[in-house]
Amino acid sequence: YPKEAIEIGENLLEVKGLTSPGIFHDVSFYVRKGEIVGFAGLMGAGRTEIMRSIFGLDEYQTGEIIIRGKKTIINKVQDSINRKMVMLSEDRRRYGVIPVRSVKENISLTNLKKFIYGGKLHSKQEKDTIQEYCEKMQVKTPTIDTTIESLSGGNQQKVVLAKWLLTDPDVLILDEPTRGIDVGAKYEIYKLISQLAKEGKGIIMVSSELPELIGMCDRIYVVAKG
Repeated sequence: YPKEAIEIGENLLEVKGLTSPGIFHDVSFYVRKGEIVGFAGLMGAGRTEIMRSIFGLDEYQTGEIIIRGKKTIINKVQDSINRKMVMLSEDRRRYGVIPVRSVKENISLTNLKKFIYGGKLHSKQEKDTIQEYCEKMQVKTPTIDTTIESLSGGNQQKVVLAKWLLTDPDVLILDEPTRGIDVGAKYEIYKLISQLAKEGKGIIMVSSELPELIGMCDRIYVVAKG
């Protein structure tokens, strides 16, 4: 595990007393700048449901979400993205990618306003930016116009990460980031996560693999029965 010692900064995200009756209850935690925080627990413990609620995919009944010291109301995913918090889903094929579209389209999807302005698509700017992100993330693909479904699982996961990095987030929620990918690709994903922490981002890493959490995280929260 290529975990590096990184100076931990101020709180980026704080959650207080988050409750969704019957699913999770009174959940409180915080994530700081440059920190990788793990969420461990058995399947069905409520880890993913907590993250979905924070990201605006599911509703929660009570509790507070504080981003960079400001109490924040998140009713939908766009609210979360606007406040620089993004989530990589545990089910990449169902929620992470559009299989029949190209690598380029899958990455630019989250930030189209960066390339479409003045009434037209600035395709050269889009192409150059996506190429730069693919090189940074070491995505192995014949071209950026290749359909994403023809890539390996590890490379698809890198594309999903690149898609979210295009929005320049402060907090990344990574739900099972190495599920279904081979050992070599796992190591590359770990290196990318360490690099993101080094850049000062706050990382939440949800995983069913305890060795992975122990190897990569600064702190670990354990979730049981919500």
